[in-house]
Amino acid sequence: MTSAVQLFQFAKWPEKGRVKTRLAATLGEEGALHAHIMLTLTVLEQLRLSGYPLILAWDRDLDEPPAAAGPILNAVAGYGIRQSVQQGEDLGARMTRALADGLAQGDKAIVVGSDCPSVDADYAHQAVEALDSADVVFGPSDDGGYVLIGARRTETAMLGGVAWGSDMALEQSIAAAESAGLSVSLLAPRWDVDEPEDWARFQSEFGRSATGG
Repeated sequence: MTSAVQLFQFAKWPEKGRVKTRLAATLGEEGALHAHIMLTLTVLEQLRLSGYPLILAWDRDLDEPPAAAGPILNAVAGYGIRQSVQQGEDLGARMTRALADGLAQGDKAIVVGSDCPSVDADYAHQAVEALDSADVVFGPSDDGGYVLIGARRTETAMLGGVAWGSDMALEQSIAAAESAGLSVSLLAPRWDVDEPEDWARFQSEFGRSATGG
């Protein structure tokens, strides 16, 4: 694969009570924490298999990583994956900044969230191919958001004014990108993990549980 593509995986530091909070009602905070770790590791492996360079971008800078991050940091070290910290006031600014940073190194950049295990290597390849003819590509999710965004060109306002976490996030992101003068392509929809039924689907398709295995 060409190094002209730069992948970013956005991840939250695994801390009890701060991750996968919608799963905590059924899994408990400890179970939600382990679910977050399992999802992060699964996405990491899926993206690594794409063959593209990958950077794991943490949600904030910490003086010392939480102990629960050990399995993720071990995988990152083992695979030789670089790490960074997301920069920006909201998710849109953070993704735009990451895409711009990726494009400073190559021709195309892609951002994927750590709760999107349905984004496999082939889906990443499809996104890269879509960017041959579009400035921005979105991978829609079933809940009105998206599991992936890629770009070959960015504009500062390309993700401005979006209600993040709402069922309008994709529609508003497309409108913002087009208003910024960027052409948009859409991939086939995929799923992410937010609710208990999503976690059940992950367990069924990937054979993993909130206690590992």
